[in-house]
Amino acid sequence: MSLRLRLWLVVSGAVLLHFFLHVGVGLGRVAPDLLLVGLLLGSRSVGMATGAGGGFLFGLMEDAFSLLAFGANTLALTLVGLAGGATRDLFIGDSKHFYFWYFALGKWSRDVIHWAMAGDIVRGPFVETIFLRAPLDAVYAAVVGVVILAGVSLSREVGA
Repeated sequence: MSLRLRLWLVVSGAVLLHFFLHVGVGLGRVAPDLLLVGLLLGSRSVGMATGAGGGFLFGLMEDAFSLLAFGANTLALTLVGLAGGATRDLFIGDSKHFYFWYFALGKWSRDVIHWAMAGDIVRGPFVETIFLRAPLDAVYAAVVGVVILAGVSLSREVGA
């Protein structure tokens, strides 16, 4: 199976598993943010414009389940997808360390943008959300993302 096909199967699987865990099973915050992991994996391989488009699509899907902060996920994932696509041209290499920080910074950025765009009813206190929860969620998403990469060996170094 080609590397490109494997990548898109992983991205599709991550998105489906994200919604299954968050909505179907109802785990909510306990489940990792596989939507973001899938977006960042896909964005890195396709570039800025398509990454932003994927982020917009994923954000709309996420916002379909959000009544109070509609649009916050769409904007956050669009900007993260745009930035993720830009890393393709800015950073060369596929090490575990790079992907760990790539996923962690992407998740933290998403949480910061979402917090800024969500209304007062939805968002929690700034310090608790941005400096306590968001970094822990970012590390959680990064570890899960690196484990997924290692499990399916999408890159030369990460799969080794």
